[in-house]
Amino acid sequence: MPVLAKDIMTPHVKSVPAVWSMDQLARFLTDNEITGSPVTDENDEIIGIVTLKDIAEFRWASDRKPDAWAKLTPDEQKEVRRLRMAILEEMTRVPVEVRDIMTPQVFSVEENTPVRDIADIMMKEHLHRIFVTSQRKITGIVTTYDMLKLISDKALTRRCADSD
Repeated sequence: MPVLAKDIMTPHVKSVPAVWSMDQLARFLTDNEITGSPVTDENDEIIGIVTLKDIAEFRWASDRKPDAWAKLTPDEQKEVRRLRMAILEEMTRVPVEVRDIMTPQVFSVEENTPVRDIADIMMKEHLHRIFVTSQRKITGIVTTYDMLKLISDKALTRRCADSD
């Protein structure tokens, strides 16, 4: 009998509202010791996913120097730094919301999807998490951590091997 999504999924999915600030999101992820979460709209419908990587990329992008940086004179570089600081200062007045940094594409599989199919999707799409659904409602999430159960749990490993 193949191992299915429902056999390894984490059943309790913690979501965040799209209107939360990036700071609220960072606190939530840290407090819950998770690296990502689905994003919900005002109707509690899932509209995307947001991760620690999204926060890091947003912060990193604001500090990155453009490729043309080396071509600027020292005075031009100074002016670019001044303008960047002014922009960043202005950005702190309007908090960045989760909706601004989330990925709007959501991948999901049904509870009865074999884990081999899930692994194929995760590898092809470069995903670390995929939602599990039943009758169009999210019932869980499979993460790369959950997939490691296939290696560490001898019974699951045997079931995977036997289903080939």
